[in-house]
Amino acid sequence: MGEIRNDAAVMAALGRQMTRAVQRQAVAAGNLANADTPGYQTKEVRFTDALDDHLGTVAVAVTNKAHLGGPAGSASGPESGNAAGLQARRDGNNVQLDRELLAMGKAAGDFSAAQTILAAKFRLVRYAINEGR
Repeated sequence: MGEIRNDAAVMAALGRQMTRAVQRQAVAAGNLANADTPGYQTKEVRFTDALDDHLGTVAVAVTNKAHLGGPAGSASGPESGNAAGLQARRDGNNVQLDRELLAMGKAAGDFSAAQTILAAKFRLVRYAINEGR
């Protein structure tokens, strides 16, 4: 029974990783789409929002009041906010092409890694089913 819970936890974690990668890639794509829009401010998925969203779905035991506690959770998921510390051009736009392309590549790599692990897990399950015949 413990292995079933572990498998479910692994599958859920991989699903969350894939979801986060898709979110980061969508935000980067939106930034690239607005690279020439005057006054546009670069958006990013905030780590704390993603962490709060995740912790809201997990029971967190607090052993000390000074330790991190689980938030009430957010049903809408992590949101993007303006990226800080980026220099704006004269038109007020601060999108940096290299930064966004790098973010898209990293998100694609994260998604691909999770997808590869899931595919291997499903191959093991299929193998176990076929060996049982």
